[in-house]
Amino acid sequence: MKRLFIAGTTVLLAMSLAACGSDNKNEANVAPTEPATVAVDTSSTEATSSEQTITYLGKDYTLPAQVNNIVAASLESMEDAAILGIKPVGVLSIANAIPTYLEKELAGATLIGDKFAPNNEAILGLNPDVILGSSKFGDEVVSALNKIQTMIPYSHISTNWKDNLNLLAQLTGKESQASTIIADYDAKAAEAKLKISETLKDKKIIVVRIREGSMCVYPATVYLNPILYDDLGVTIPDVIAKTEAQAELSLEGLAEVNPDYIFLQFETSENTDAPKALEKLLDNAIFKSTEAAKNNHVFVNAIDPLAQGGTAWSKVKFLDVAIENLLK
Repeated sequence: MKRLFIAGTTVLLAMSLAACGSDNKNEANVAPTEPATVAVDTSSTEATSSEQTITYLGKDYTLPAQVNNIVAASLESMEDAAILGIKPVGVLSIANAIPTYLEKELAGATLIGDKFAPNNEAILGLNPDVILGSSKFGDEVVSALNKIQTMIPYSHISTNWKDNLNLLAQLTGKESQASTIIADYDAKAAEAKLKISETLKDKKIIVVRIREGSMCVYPATVYLNPILYDDLGVTIPDVIAKTEAQAELSLEGLAEVNPDYIFLQFETSENTDAPKALEKLLDNAIFKSTEAAKNNHVFVNAIDPLAQGGTAWSKVKFLDVAIENLLK
């Protein structure tokens, strides 16, 4: 296994990984709570008693037969851990702390750096059985993490949310709980879709995220959009249908769309150079002229602005607030 090095090799590996990792070494770490485990059949051969193969999104990953220490090196995996009641030994930090919207569920986990550059030395010290990274990671980060332990690139694509949840459930013996979460979500969305697609079939509804002081929109299959346009059957506005990646939306462009409902997300850490961007937007005459603003249909941070959108946690939370606000 990848962790069985002699002491001298471990020290050298730690020094090497620390050099290519994050400089974020001063975060206050908290002693991790006991993680969840998964029982694995070890009755056949020596190989199967020490390892297992997990298939995720068409690719196989070799892991220890018993997964005890899970490092959640992506916000997506952290959200899924929270909704499944799993305690990773390590998690990412925002402003040197567990993100506030997940701090209760993930309390006790050790901080391992930020989402751009996890601290490899901190991860190595946690002796992980698996690292749940991000499909956004670059090659250098991927290579460094795989030197520690198998890193599974947890998908940031919203349409893979069920595969993500089932992966984490399989690792921790929570398959039944994951199935219940998915079934409950699908049933609630289907019921709401019948009402919303009828009463709001001619309405334009968009999600806008303020980043670096600018309004941004996303493709129909990204972020919170699949909940509106797929699960609830809301008509996709042209501006969203034509968007291929995160794109800036000008005030003039917003006025042209003239949405009837706006879900507006603003996170302070994503707007450090424009802390008043939300306030200025809400007070802007063009913004106020939209149907959404005139009819009090602008919903600011309906769910936590750090929510990733394409996870079970995000979908369950946003579905509830979308139903609540759209069917008033």
